[in-house]
Amino acid sequence: MGHIIEPSSGRLGILTSHLSPHHQRSSMASEKEAALAAVPSDSPTIFDKIINKEIPSNVVYEDDKVLAFRDIAPQAPTHILIIPKVKDGLTGLSKAEERHCEILGQLLYTAKLVAKQEGLEDGFRVVINDGPKGCQSVYHIHVHLIGGRQMNWPPG
Repeated sequence: MGHIIEPSSGRLGILTSHLSPHHQRSSMASEKEAALAAVPSDSPTIFDKIINKEIPSNVVYEDDKVLAFRDIAPQAPTHILIIPKVKDGLTGLSKAEERHCEILGQLLYTAKLVAKQEGLEDGFRVVINDGPKGCQSVYHIHVHLIGGRQMNWPPG
């Protein structure tokens, strides 16, 4: 994700750049910088504050296991993040273990439910960034649900 301001980290300046309109190239560069600056760990993240309602978010779906909310720096007309409410060591997809199969399936099924709720009948994209080279900037697994426009290939 990397689009939420995390005041307690050194990434404030990088993430603040997402709050104003940018040319796509500079936005992608900022996202890359945020990902490279992020330190992979199992420590609490900005998502934990969102789950605990300490930081407001525009929630579009919530149940006992997952939370889905709008990205504050959308890359398409619809850009929603879907996260597990309990991280359980699942900081990224590369850290998945067999015990995570149920929540991983729940995240993808929730993406389908939210896509339908958002009217994305013509299609959508699901993205999971993993690690610095995958442009992951928040180490709490999350699914990006992106739609509302024509996607391109290769993705970038």
